[in-house]
Amino acid sequence: MARRLRFNGTDSKNGGCPAVHEDLDSGEIIVQGTPLTDPEDIARLQYFGPGDAAVVVPRELLVNHGPKEVTRVPKLIDPEEFGQLFETFEHSAWHLETRRGYASDREDPGFAEFLATGMAPCDLDSEWCVTIRRQTNGGKYVGRARLVDNPPTEGQLFLLSYARCNAATGEDVRNLWREDAERLRLPFEDFWIFDSRLVAVLRFDDEDAFHDVEIITEPAEVLRYCQVRDAAVHGSVAYDEFAARLGADQ
Repeated sequence: MARRLRFNGTDSKNGGCPAVHEDLDSGEIIVQGTPLTDPEDIARLQYFGPGDAAVVVPRELLVNHGPKEVTRVPKLIDPEEFGQLFETFEHSAWHLETRRGYASDREDPGFAEFLATGMAPCDLDSEWCVTIRRQTNGGKYVGRARLVDNPPTEGQLFLLSYARCNAATGEDVRNLWREDAERLRLPFEDFWIFDSRLVAVLRFDDEDAFHDVEIITEPAEVLRYCQVRDAAVHGSVAYDEFAARLGADQ
């Protein structure tokens, strides 16, 4: 079975090696670099076995992108504190949505209306819409990219219909197929990036219910999420264009 590897970062200026990856299941670190091949150099290595390989990487690679502690202790905040981030961000807020459905959507009365009519209701006077409209009217950027399965789930179709409401608040709303996200090696986790300095990873239970948020401020980790954002934006299209393509294919 193939490992679930996550790209942690590189100091290369052209996107090549050296680089650091992490096994998401075992926690092992995979270092990619230039092989050490000189027999005299290899002979000086201690405990070097016949099946081992040695690579050479700059010290900065491990300092910048290697783990900083044996066991990472997440910093968690509750939904109320998370909500305050949308009041206090200075420049930008961006969201990646990867789940096939959300318990909060299924519990929304608008979801039943969507199932009956095919159109999600849009309440621009809701607390969320008022907050986001105030921020975008003030010149701040708010955006999101949503993954869609093929065929889409009911929850994903609901959000695609609701996207017109997101857009009406000034959000930049985009979509991409899950298979394209896999090709781009996007992580299948939901998160917000605030001002390119703070990442809020949303954590859900097995029933798709949102329960808490992990905050990440370590610069190398924030950079990795910003790179995910850039790839997601590049590989996605505006929600209305995506909806039009989906309708044409059905």
